[in-house]
Order: sequence, then structure tokens, then C-alpha cells
Amino acid sequence: MASVNKVIILGNLGRDPEVRYTPNGAAVCNLRIATTRNWKSRDSGERQEETEWHSVVLYDRQAEIAGEYLKKGRPVYIEGRLKTRKWQDKEGQDRYTTEIVADSMQLLGGREGGGGGGGGDDEGYSREAPAPRAAPAPRREAPAPRPAPKSSTGFDDMDDDIPF
Repeated sequence: MASVNKVIILGNLGRDPEVRYTPNGAAVCNLRIATTRNWKSRDSGERQEETEWHSVVLYDRQAEIAGEYLKKGRPVYIEGRLKTRKWQDKEGQDRYTTEIVADSMQLLGGREGGGGGGGGDDEGYSREAPAPRAAPAPRREAPAPRPAPKSSTGFDDMDDDIPF
């Protein structure tokens, strides 16, 4: 039976990247990335927010690029796999760390500043062959919105934020 170990996250760096080099000269970069989920409480109707922190490790040229271009607060897209490592703390106790081993990384936002994801001169790096960059499409005026037809299900007045 086949199995899949695939992780995709899009979040913001919680601190500057930490780049180290192995004795044989290979770069290793550790990142802390925050992803935030927002929803409206069914009970109170108030907005709720939950932030999850992810440990990410990058290797070789990808690690060097992350160390050079990423800064705290900057948005980044990561694809990779989960890996759990066992290590011992100072008292000799076994500890386990689960992290994302990145296969590809896409830098988001402008070249200099963090935040503002999506616009500007996007940079990217992947272990796979890079995708060709297409010229931006010309802007067109959006058509005027038409009111949605009323359905007979009785769910027209629902105020839930549905993410799809």
C-alpha cells in the first residue's frame, strides 16, 4: 500500500533564519514559521485566531538562499515532508523533534521588505527545475457583479466564513 508524507505551509518567519555548515561544507538552515487560522465562533459570533509554529529545515543551496533573502516577518511558502528526530538533552533524556524537511521554497513579497505577500518581485527556489516566468497579463475591468439567485435550501442568510 502506498503512503504519502507531504506538507504545504504558507506563513511568516518568526525569526531570522539560522544557517550553519556541516564539516563537509553543506549548508543547513533552520526556520520557525507561523501559520494562523481565523474563524468566527459559533457560540459568541466573535472572531477567533489560532497560531501554529512550525520548525523547517532546508539543505544545500536552498539553505543558502533562505539565509540570504529571508528575514523575520517575511512570508514564505514551503513544501516538504515531516521528519521526527530523536536527540538527548543535557540531562541525557531522550527528546523528539518533528520538523518539516523542505523540498521547495517560494519567497513571497517584495525583495527588500517583509509582509505584503503576493505582490512585487517574487523570488523562488526549488530542488526541481524552476518554472518559467510568464509576462504579467494585461489588466481588464471586472464585470459588474450580479446578485446571486436565491436558493430554496434556506441557507442563503448563513454568515459562516467557509474557506473554499
